[in-house]
Amino acid sequence: MPEIAEVARVTHFLRQHLVGKKISKIVAQDDNSVFGKVGTSGPAFQAALAGKRVVSAGSQGKYFWLELDTAPHPVMHLGMTGWIHIRGEQTAYNRYAEKMKSADKEAWPPKYWKFHLETDTDPKVAVAFTDARRFGRIRLVDCPGAEIRSNSPLAENGPDPVVDREIFTEEYLSKKMKGRHVPVKALLLDQAMISGIGNWVGDEIMYQAELHPEQYSDDFSDSEVAKLYKAICYVCDLAVEKLGDSDQFPEDWLFSHRWGKGKKDAMTTLPNGEKITFVTVGGRTSCIVPSRQKKTGRVAANVKEEEPKPKIETKKKKTGKNSHFFDEDKDSDNEQEAKPEARPMKKARTTAQKAIKKEDDEINSIDKEDLKPKRGARKAGEKSTATAPAPSSDIGRRRSTRLSKPAS
Repeated sequence: MPEIAEVARVTHFLRQHLVGKKISKIVAQDDNSVFGKVGTSGPAFQAALAGKRVVSAGSQGKYFWLELDTAPHPVMHLGMTGWIHIRGEQTAYNRYAEKMKSADKEAWPPKYWKFHLETDTDPKVAVAFTDARRFGRIRLVDCPGAEIRSNSPLAENGPDPVVDREIFTEEYLSKKMKGRHVPVKALLLDQAMISGIGNWVGDEIMYQAELHPEQYSDDFSDSEVAKLYKAICYVCDLAVEKLGDSDQFPEDWLFSHRWGKGKKDAMTTLPNGEKITFVTVGGRTSCIVPSRQKKTGRVAANVKEEEPKPKIETKKKKTGKNSHFFDEDKDSDNEQEAKPEARPMKKARTTAQKAIKKEDDEINSIDKEDLKPKRGARKAGEKSTATAPAPSSDIGRRRSTRLSKPAS
C-alpha cells in the first residue's frame, strides 16, 4: 500500500509536470467505487477539471491534491494499488518498470485508468490515475484553495510528520501516546494521530528506535518517547527525500531484509546474524528483530510470534490484477493492517470524522480473502493490470501550508 514516501513521489511528479498548466482535455470513468464512494462521479469530476489551470500540488500523509484556479479541487488517495502516470516519464520505481512489457509501457491511456487528462501546452503533458483494485478514492473539495487542508478528509487526519513538523513535535507525540492505551504501532498507523505511516514505515520506525511494536503506548519512558520521535522524523524524512526509492535506502534499514515472509528463499536473519521474526496481534503483522527490540513495559495480550518459515510451493493462480508498483507478495504484510484498537471513551466523533474513519478502515482492513479473485465475478469496465511509466532521480518537496493546528 502506498505510504507517505510513495505519495510524496507522485506529488513530486505532478508539481514537476502539471503545475502552472491548463487542462485542455479530461476523460473520467464513472467508477462507483473510486469516485462514487466519496460522493462524486466520473462525469462530475470531468466537468470540474475541464479548462482549469493547476496552481499547485500538495500532500498530507496518504492523501494528495491539486489546487486549481477555481474550486472545486481534486483530493486523491491511492488506496492499495493506485498510481499516477505521466506519458513519456517513468514515475514508477525501476524494479517495477523492469517487469513491464514494452507494449504496456507504451500504451496510453494505461491499463486500469480512472481518469486521464492533457494540457494545452506544446508539447502536451498527459497525466493518468490508475487503480487495478479500485480501493483508491478521488473526490472533489469545494472550498478556496488555501483551505483544502481545513476541510474533509484532510481536517480529520493527523499532522504529516514531514511537512507539519511545527505541529508534529515530541510534545505532541508524548501527549498522544500517554492519552491512549493501545500497542504503540497501532497508534502510529492511526491516521487520525499521524498521517502517512503504514506497515513498512511503522516497522522501520520501531526497528530504528529499538522499541517493541506491541508495547502499550502509555508505558514508555520519556527517553523512549524521545527515541521514537527521533526515529519517526529520521525514517519519514529520508524516505520522502528519496521519493520512496528503496534502491537509495540505507543498507542497515530493516526494509532491505523484511520481505518474502513464507517464501522458500526468505531471509530469517540480518547480515549480522540477528534473527528476524514476525508478531501478529489484532490481525496486524509486524516484522521485528527481538534481540534489538526489547520489551520494557506492558505489551498487548495474545501476541502470536512466527518465524518466517518457507511455505510449500503451490501453483499460484494469477489474478491479473497485480500492480506494477506494489508486489503482491511484498504487500502481504500491508494487507494485514487492521483497524487501530478502540480508544478510551472521550468526546464523540463528528459525522465527518466517522465518515473518514470508515473510509480509512475500508482501505486498511483489507485481508487476503478480499484480494482473492471470486470465481465468475468480473467488475464492469475492468481489464487486467495497472501499468506504469518509471522514476526520475530528481528530488523535490515543499513545506506545508497548513493553516491551523488540529485539536488535541
